[in-house]
Amino acid sequence: VESDMKYNVTPAAYDKSVALAKLVKYLWIEAYEELVGQEFVATYCPKVLHFVGSPEYEKSGGSMVLGTAEGGLKITLFNVNGLNPENPDAEILNEWYFKTMHHEFAHILHQKRNYDPSFDRITEGKYVGSDWYFYVAENGNSYLREDADAWPEGFVTAYAMSEAREDFVENIAMYVTHDQAYWDNMLKVAGTAGAAIINQKFTIVYNYMLETWGINLDDLREIVLRRQQEIPELDLSTIE
Repeated sequence: VESDMKYNVTPAAYDKSVALAKLVKYLWIEAYEELVGQEFVATYCPKVLHFVGSPEYEKSGGSMVLGTAEGGLKITLFNVNGLNPENPDAEILNEWYFKTMHHEFAHILHQKRNYDPSFDRITEGKYVGSDWYFYVAENGNSYLREDADAWPEGFVTAYAMSEAREDFVENIAMYVTHDQAYWDNMLKVAGTAGAAIINQKFTIVYNYMLETWGINLDDLREIVLRRQQEIPELDLSTIE
């Protein structure tokens, strides 16, 4: 049984699975293959892609799980039945699947060869664990924490505030799936202090990917964003 028995989830529909499999191949596997070659993909890409129809929710607080990576062998993607193959909206696909693919694969890479531990110390006292998705304001009320709320604190997403390892891979996933205009706006909203922290972290991330894996994140982003624009040209209804 591939699914975690602690959760009630539903199977992925066949047509949705076919569509997502083609998207995964085109936007993730072949993007890396285009940049660093088939040998890299064959060596480090997981051998099992596990699709679950419904979302999975954390027991600790109800936050939604979009994907998991297990020991470099398997990546699980959730909410597959939320995919609309007839009208694939790039923004929704980015949030639910594309970013998750790169996020989980980045976990596999750092599990193979760890990154500079100085990254973990940059915002060491600001990680909030499973409480990442909400915060308590000075008035005592609780609010959902949006990504923009995390930027001034030096994090690229709200989820990055959960723990250092998630912070690290969120930098990779957000960078390669968003254009420079998005990144520049994030730094602007983050303010001087927040932007300085984000840039400090990203320098470590960028150098790790380049020096450890030979992956230039600027080149990878160019490939990923180009392929995102080519989605309407794909036939997502059949297996080829």
